[in-house]
Amino acid sequence: MGDDISEKVQAAKREAEQLKERIRSTREKLADTTLRQAAERVSALPKISMKVRRTLKGHLAKIYAMHWAEDERHLVSASQDGKLIVWDAFSTNKIHAIPLRSSWVMTCAYAPSGNYVACGGLDNLCSIYNLKTKEGAVKVARELSAHTGYLSCCRFISDRQILTSSGDMSCMLWDIDAGVKIMEFNDHTGDVMSLSLSPNKNIFVSGACDATAKVWDIRSGRCVQTFTGHESDINAVQFFPNGDAFGTGSDDASCRLFDLRADRELNQYTHDNILCGITSVAFSYSGRLLFAGYDDFNCNVWDVLKGTRVSTLSSHDNRVSCLGVSSDGMALATGSWDSLLKIWA
Repeated sequence: MGDDISEKVQAAKREAEQLKERIRSTREKLADTTLRQAAERVSALPKISMKVRRTLKGHLAKIYAMHWAEDERHLVSASQDGKLIVWDAFSTNKIHAIPLRSSWVMTCAYAPSGNYVACGGLDNLCSIYNLKTKEGAVKVARELSAHTGYLSCCRFISDRQILTSSGDMSCMLWDIDAGVKIMEFNDHTGDVMSLSLSPNKNIFVSGACDATAKVWDIRSGRCVQTFTGHESDINAVQFFPNGDAFGTGSDDASCRLFDLRADRELNQYTHDNILCGITSVAFSYSGRLLFAGYDDFNCNVWDVLKGTRVSTLSSHDNRVSCLGVSSDGMALATGSWDSLLKIWA
């Protein structure tokens, strides 16, 4: 009886491998060109010249995360000085300085409505803060607890729902009002480091220390696509503006572009003299540029189509830990372990 079952298991495994091989060969047949070949006729970008237009000073320790508000003017930053600061990036004024219960913060997020900010880190919690209280003082609205590892990233879907990723290898969807987990997304085999919500809000992508990026459907709770290629941890993922592709940044010193419809890697962004890891990635408003923050204190700007580096932004004195492009595409913010945020344009 036992032998019978093991034979069936072996046969099923062989069949699965054959099917995988058929899928692989079918995909290879469809790969009739590369993005770089297809983009050869596109004119090259001029040298991009961006300058630091504002410096946001106020944090007393390493900045680990930042996120723009949808209003194109405000942003939130999180530092291991134990503060969450909401800034007016135009005037450089601090709108709120929120003391955190745990200073070991790794991520922060601004709600699309502008009513809430969230953060989390080594406390395994996602803390939601209400910026629009009647008393005027910002206070904890909810502490979401279910992850068994550190909180690496969080993103609001709305004022009522938020997505989180964690070092416990899972992502979770939460009902903020009820303070409960609605759905859990399990398929990664390493710490999940980053997530990005698609413009249509029904799917999101996650990047993890298993060197894969996975696309999830929130409606079914399932992983619908897995993208391999990176040779080390993926630290950052970001959806392309139209939602059909996403960019990744990894400890293997490369950024990559993956396409959901082609189900494959489209481009790699590397340079012989870049040997350090990437902490964060963001696209320009059109999607033609990819901004990436590096451990060597620089932010490199890549031509997404041609795969060439078009600029290096050097101003920080330590690792660039986070970056983001404002929703109108007019400004890039970089945050660093040198405790400063810089606004580029």
